[in-house]
Amino acid sequence: MTQLKTGSDLIPSARLENGTLFASINGEINLYNTPDMRTILLHLMQQHPIKNLALNLSHVAYVDSSAIAIFVELLQKTRKAGGLVYLIGIQPRVRGLLEIVRLDKLFKIVASESDIAA
Repeated sequence: MTQLKTGSDLIPSARLENGTLFASINGEINLYNTPDMRTILLHLMQQHPIKNLALNLSHVAYVDSSAIAIFVELLQKTRKAGGLVYLIGIQPRVRGLLEIVRLDKLFKIVASESDIAA
């Protein structure tokens, strides 16, 4: 396991473990902070070869359409490399939004990090 520096309150921790990039996200994800989130996550993905991406959203109570767009972009990049995107511990409000736009079937939604097969 390798701890990675993000330099961001939005993404306070990230680590690389068995080809999976784990990133914890805190707070609301909206039009104002999605550019930073996108930049940080894409940078980490470029700097470290990964197969899967696991986003811990247990501390995210709200996402808007700009966040959904970033999730889809990350999904496309990860799938291109043959990997999966896991969304961990999503709140009911966030899950509801994913269901409305029918993206809940494209992501692997799990309750905790222990639900991700190594």
